[in-house]
Amino acid sequence: MPVEVILPKVDMDMETGRISRWYAKDGDAVTKGELLFEIETDKAAMEVDAPASGTLHDVSAAEGATVPVGQAVAWIFAEGEEYTPTGKPDAAPETAPVEAVKPAPAPAAETSVEKPAISETKDDDGIRATPLARRLAADAGLKLSAISGSGPKGRITRRDVEANIAASPTTLAAKSPAATAGAPLNAVWLRQGSGANTAIPLVLIHGFGADLNSWRPLFAGVQVDSPVLAIDLPGHGGSTRNVPESLDAIAELVEQTLSAHQIGPFVLAGHSFGGAVAATIAERCNADVRALALISTAGLGPEINRAFLEGFVGARSEASLMPWLKQLVVDEGLLSKPFVNATLAQSADEGLRGAQKAIVDSYFADGTQTFDIRPALASLRIPVRVIFGAGDRIIPAAHVAGLPGEIATHIFAATGHMPQLERREQVLRIIRELARASA
Repeated sequence: MPVEVILPKVDMDMETGRISRWYAKDGDAVTKGELLFEIETDKAAMEVDAPASGTLHDVSAAEGATVPVGQAVAWIFAEGEEYTPTGKPDAAPETAPVEAVKPAPAPAAETSVEKPAISETKDDDGIRATPLARRLAADAGLKLSAISGSGPKGRITRRDVEANIAASPTTLAAKSPAATAGAPLNAVWLRQGSGANTAIPLVLIHGFGADLNSWRPLFAGVQVDSPVLAIDLPGHGGSTRNVPESLDAIAELVEQTLSAHQIGPFVLAGHSFGGAVAATIAERCNADVRALALISTAGLGPEINRAFLEGFVGARSEASLMPWLKQLVVDEGLLSKPFVNATLAQSADEGLRGAQKAIVDSYFADGTQTFDIRPALASLRIPVRVIFGAGDRIIPAAHVAGLPGEIATHIFAATGHMPQLERREQVLRIIRELARASA
């Protein structure tokens, strides 16, 4: 039976998408998993792969057409499956009319057709790459010339860029101008900022088992006024594998990195273990922290999911890793393939996982948080926001109880340990409010 090609939902709030480019035309032979078309929303762009192999027919949405989520935009007929150019198969649902492309059926005896010229044309720099691949490479600080393309005639696709990022956790540090001499930790400017020179910078510290790239989805497709610097903690990403034995010692390395990047006043945000580091930095007063956002932060109580920590560190395959990644979120659909691939690539780095096991043994010994940031928070005289998901299965949201009254808390329903992913817009709004108030 013919396979329906629908416009997928790539964002939680997405209702429609604009088809910006087709990489196959009506009558072309396509292969399952091959790049088929690109869509754009007001927040992001995404490439869509063919859901099956066969011949593409009944393309019903032209480039530039805006299509409702879930609507069929084409059909794929398997080899030998009868097709008549009179329209969709009997099982096809009724859909709202969109700007149409007149079908051009392939001759009956022809089993394959030349790929469309659009996927064979070189770009201005002489490198074949899809627009989305170019954007992803630019955001990651990667040179297209260093990436091998798997598309038609060597064209670089989204998957090629993501594979390079996943295979080389330290690529960003090596290729980015943000790799600053004298900085003990790896740090990358995720955004240069689009506002006035007075816009206060944002500094981001990731959680256990992640790296600075985990912040990229928060800013995907979003213009921000503030410059954004993300830092890899010791034992993570492109930073040293030597893990200090105290939060103060980790905080000192972050402070030295900030100094090397000549950071003045800034807003600091930290997730999970990174939240505890962020609170420690704010308390030490060696860096000019003007406001603090703590997301699913550690250090507010003794309980933590010991099985997750040990399972995550020990996982070496997708099959063993996925059950633990699913513990991070309420909506498992948010665990994108690039996210999974990048995490899996890290698991192959024995030095990295060894350093993270040392963190578990030292800071979360016997499934207990061995540190307390409550005294640090009580001493602060700056705006502080604490964000949790009510469904957090790693650190209980109940830990926010008893915080000083001047600390604002936000607990999101149907949200797990990663509110910056699951409640992206709300978390970004909170951080922006802190930045505007601190400028």
